[in-house]
Amino acid sequence: MKVIASSLRKGNVVDLDGKLYVVLSAENIHPGKGTPVTQLNMRRISDGVKISERYRTTEQVEKAVVDDRPHTFLYQDGDGFHFMNPETYDQLTASADMVGDSAPYLQEGMTVMLSTHEGNPIALELPRTVSLEIVDTEPSVKGQTASSSYKPAVLSNGVRTMVPPYITVGTKVVILTEDNSYLERAKD
Repeated sequence: MKVIASSLRKGNVVDLDGKLYVVLSAENIHPGKGTPVTQLNMRRISDGVKISERYRTTEQVEKAVVDDRPHTFLYQDGDGFHFMNPETYDQLTASADMVGDSAPYLQEGMTVMLSTHEGNPIALELPRTVSLEIVDTEPSVKGQTASSSYKPAVLSNGVRTMVPPYITVGTKVVILTEDNSYLERAKD
């Protein structure tokens, strides 16, 4: 199925010269002069080789036919990351390369969108946000305004992020999974 290059997003799978690639990042660039282009950073599914391609935004790209279904994350072991289809109870094992930098956010029982091609997991889409606890951050400085700069913090999954100065150790916060950024305090 052909689609315009500018419509591709992170996690989409494209077919280039008979090989499948998963899009790691897609950026539409509009220079002041000249034609707008779409910069795609992709990883070849078969062997993990990363490539970067640039297309005119109106160019057609072959999008691979993949099966996107919600799966429940079960656990991680030496074989990889194990997911279960909640409808059929079939289990799939995804490699650490396929999961990539999404690994720290996976929690037991979490529902994710897993893309499969011919029964093999090829791409993973996390929920947009996750709630995590702050395990380490600098103490807040008295008199510092809330609108000032953010301070570094370490989340319970080991990921570093920047939080407002009033956030302390033990506070649950909501994090955007796409860029590890602070969104708000958790309501629960």
